[in-house]
Amino acid sequence: MSGHFELLDAPAGGYRVRLVDKSGHTVAVSTIFPTKQAAAAGITAIREIGGTGLVRDMRENRHSERVHSPIKPAQTPPRRNTAQRFTAAADSARSR
Repeated sequence: MSGHFELLDAPAGGYRVRLVDKSGHTVAVSTIFPTKQAAAAGITAIREIGGTGLVRDMRENRHSERVHSPIKPAQTPPRRNTAQRFTAAADSARSR
């Protein structure tokens, strides 16, 4: 999924960040940040949380109890450590 962040002026001052998907639809709008630097830090936090954060189902269940169990993300293949691969390839080449 490709999209982008937009930096917007907030009506009462400060800045907001809008996350837009590849079709141009607004996915999320941030809280108000007092400065551009704070907005940039907010984008960094959004990226980190979006990439690693758990999804929690907070809907009301039929017994009016809150549901707090996290939803498991889709299975993704484990990341390979590139440095280890290059080191292993170099070691292999040296031993030939």
